[in-house]
Amino acid sequence: MREPLPAGVRTLPALLEARARSSPRARFVLFDDLRGQVTIRTYREFDREVNRAAHLLGRLGVRRGDTINLLLTNCLEFLLLWFGAAKLGAVIVPANTASSASELEYLVAHSESRLIFTQAAWFDLARQVRSRCPRVREVLVCTGDAPSDLVDFGRMIAHCPDIPPAAPAPSPADEAAILYTSGTTARPKGVLVTHANYLCAGETVARAVRLKPEDRHLCVLPLFHGNAQYYSTMSALVAGASVALMARFSASRYFDRAIAHRCTVSSLFAAPMRMLLAQPRRREHARNDLRAVIFAQSVTSAQLDEWEKRFRAPLMQLWGMTETMGPPLINPFEGERRNMSMGLPAPGYTSRLVDENGHPVARGEIGQIVVRGEPGLSLMKGYYKNPEATAETIRDGWLRSGDNARQDEDGYYHFVDRAKDMIKRSGENVAASEVEAVIREHPAVFDCAVIGVPDEMRDEAILAVVVPRDGEEGRPAARLTEDDVIGWCRERLSDFRVPQFVRFRTELPRTSVGKIRKHVLRTEILSEAGNGAAGAGS
Repeated sequence: MREPLPAGVRTLPALLEARARSSPRARFVLFDDLRGQVTIRTYREFDREVNRAAHLLGRLGVRRGDTINLLLTNCLEFLLLWFGAAKLGAVIVPANTASSASELEYLVAHSESRLIFTQAAWFDLARQVRSRCPRVREVLVCTGDAPSDLVDFGRMIAHCPDIPPAAPAPSPADEAAILYTSGTTARPKGVLVTHANYLCAGETVARAVRLKPEDRHLCVLPLFHGNAQYYSTMSALVAGASVALMARFSASRYFDRAIAHRCTVSSLFAAPMRMLLAQPRRREHARNDLRAVIFAQSVTSAQLDEWEKRFRAPLMQLWGMTETMGPPLINPFEGERRNMSMGLPAPGYTSRLVDENGHPVARGEIGQIVVRGEPGLSLMKGYYKNPEATAETIRDGWLRSGDNARQDEDGYYHFVDRAKDMIKRSGENVAASEVEAVIREHPAVFDCAVIGVPDEMRDEAILAVVVPRDGEEGRPAARLTEDDVIGWCRERLSDFRVPQFVRFRTELPRTSVGKIRKHVLRTEILSEAGNGAAGAGS
């Protein structure tokens, strides 16, 4: 059984300090820079460094309720600033390091961030944004790679005390982070995450995978996204376990590092899973200790079978959002796993499917996933500076996800599509994911995305953007044609679901966690076609 959460502990600093007292010598984090250097911190060591970070933030003028921007890749400093800010009652605002200047400027200005912490590679970007955001007082460089003329986090923190700061303790309802949505819309919304939210997320995942103190979570997804924070870091902290934090995802080294660090749990998305399956086969990869790999987004049954045969790392598909904290749906740890589905409602969550009027739909029918919970605990507190969007998303205690699904006869939820990703063709609703699932089954297809493009006669036409698979053993693959893809679909889909057009690309635009940025793809294709016959040509 996993170690119970200490009684009365409902904030990040209280939980960390409790672990530092109860398990001072137990390892909490192993940071692997993937260049041969591994940095290890026990719970006590980590808590003391967090205290130093809190004192530094205080010296830089950070006070309760202030926001700080973290423009950082995976690194120990990210964790120190996250928990250090929490000890002061301050709020972190992580940013994707792939952000453009305009995207970062919007996030920093909207969140009213006072400081930007970054790395040398993004210092010029951060400085440019600072010049446009007068509330930003300083840009500090982390990870020990700062030139001597820059403000260096590492040099400054070394002179700070390692005792807890003299600051009022935050409450469970206080905000600890603003996590901006992943950018599938033009302007991301800032999800308000409280201390209680973080602990609820960690407890949900720890309970779902039966996490124990001896477990170690392999974390390869970016810390600036909720998945790595909620599912990996917080579940480990709640259970008194440890995290092996990789500097980044590396398909060629994923299983080597999992084995080297004796990891037992991990979290992935479909895109990196496909990258792992595309790696050369190595028998030793099946000798890992992974007993649960939680994952989200669509994979094919053939990919699930290949994963099991090659890696022997049991999979558990789930579904969750930045707004839902923990995953409201997950396949059972004990019992039948149907990994082509998103699983069953997780303990502590109530989920159902509703129609456009909010009425429950019958089993087997498609409906929008709505989740019942408590804002600030099991659901986000709200969207920062956006009460209208908050009221639209959370109604009468139910969070409207915008994701469509259906339940099978045993209650397992099966993802269909984003509600806004439905293609309207001649009065018929076409779920893009259904077409994508068929195309991905083609042996010469590595990945694909299906979108709707304007059609004067049928409202929308269906266009498939396909990434062909490389050949085996370095040999070039046979050329995949537009007719090949359309013919494959015609044999397997109703006529109104068959794509009219196919485009080929070497890669698809994605968010930091692997979601295809369909609005970007659609804009690019319409721009290329001059808003005319958008699908013409391949």
